[in-house]
Amino acid sequence: MTGKSADLRLGLQLKVLGERQIEDIHLASLEILSRTGIVVEHEAARKLLAAAGAAVAGDRVRIPPSVIKEALATAPERVLLYNRRGEPAVDLGADRSYFGTGSDTPTYVDPHSGEIKSTDRDSVTTIARLCDALPNIDFVMSMGIARERPGTSSFVHQYAAMMEGTVKPIVFTAQGEKDIAPIYEMALASIGGDEDLFRLQPRCLLYTEPVSPLVYTRDALEMILFCAEKSIPVTVPSGMMAGATGPVTLAGALALANAETLAALTILQLARPGAPYVYGGNVSVMDMRTSLFTYGAPEFHLAFAAFADLGHHYGLPIWGLAGASDAKTLDAQAAAEAAYEILLARLSGNNLVHDVGYLNTGLTASMELIVLCDEIVAYTNRVARGIEVSERTLALDVIHEIGPRGHFLESDHTLENFRKSIWEPRFFERNSYEAWK
Repeated sequence: MTGKSADLRLGLQLKVLGERQIEDIHLASLEILSRTGIVVEHEAARKLLAAAGAAVAGDRVRIPPSVIKEALATAPERVLLYNRRGEPAVDLGADRSYFGTGSDTPTYVDPHSGEIKSTDRDSVTTIARLCDALPNIDFVMSMGIARERPGTSSFVHQYAAMMEGTVKPIVFTAQGEKDIAPIYEMALASIGGDEDLFRLQPRCLLYTEPVSPLVYTRDALEMILFCAEKSIPVTVPSGMMAGATGPVTLAGALALANAETLAALTILQLARPGAPYVYGGNVSVMDMRTSLFTYGAPEFHLAFAAFADLGHHYGLPIWGLAGASDAKTLDAQAAAEAAYEILLARLSGNNLVHDVGYLNTGLTASMELIVLCDEIVAYTNRVARGIEVSERTLALDVIHEIGPRGHFLESDHTLENFRKSIWEPRFFERNSYEAWK
């Protein structure tokens, strides 16, 4: 199977899967969907699949390869999110990478005291406000839980809190139509209630997951079908732990997770062909000593790079993750894991890259780590740009004019080109020791 368009990859790039490996994983996923099948806990979704040719027995649905092929053909290769001012902000596709925070952390590091505190609605707004000010944080997820309002959904209050803190696009979580309907109403209200404008210029994207292995709950399917109707972009990556909820071998885990995300794409496309979808998976490994889902594991980020290869092959926008650490504080481990992940995500071509600022295996939000990652993203953007070789950059006439024993400091060529040639950090230290001290 080939992608829908010619190769759009730009600049420096990294591939971890060859074409044969991509094809093998794709065919394995098709076999999982057609032979093993998925559990679909929603009658309307089962009817859509049955009408397309899937075999339905109770809540188990087996989907033939032809149905998956048709869904891939109608899914758009580009998803564009707008900010609340109506400006294009996140253009997902090709090798364009955008970075944002993660969601639903129960705790955060208080930047004033350094203490670990429970998140609440105010902390969600504060972190969103920080992200709004950082130039390399492109979208916001709810870094915290608005749990102090009993009797109402924390997800709805988290969305409102993010809107108070940022005009950037929002990736939101929810639990069923009872949450997503009021969230959609808030998104509409911010643009004057214009549903046609929202279809053309969506301001938000739903993040939900299957239950691995191979189960789609009623809540998840309610939201997927709601998004199809309202043209809300969707991502449904598998949240699999290799060795626990999926095979311990990375190839097997990728095949299973790919089957899960292709099933969601198929249901969405059957509900409305052309509905915007961001493809991918969150496949990490279970640490066999602690039984924890690990964010800094090399296998986790190797899997994201593999999903980038698969996504480019399918011609779909790609979900990613970077800037997260299993460290408990902002230390050398956190910085090393964040830098490695961000560079790998950027070079592999992940488009919508979330979880910037996670510490403590995804349980703790760190504003300091978000700021550090903002700088790392800028650094890696310069690396990914590579080296331009042209008449201007080779500078042969300038070299000839200055010649032996000269210097280039006062050259017009230096003045005209140094800003575009040399990256300037905002936060990293470059002063002399005396000036730093």
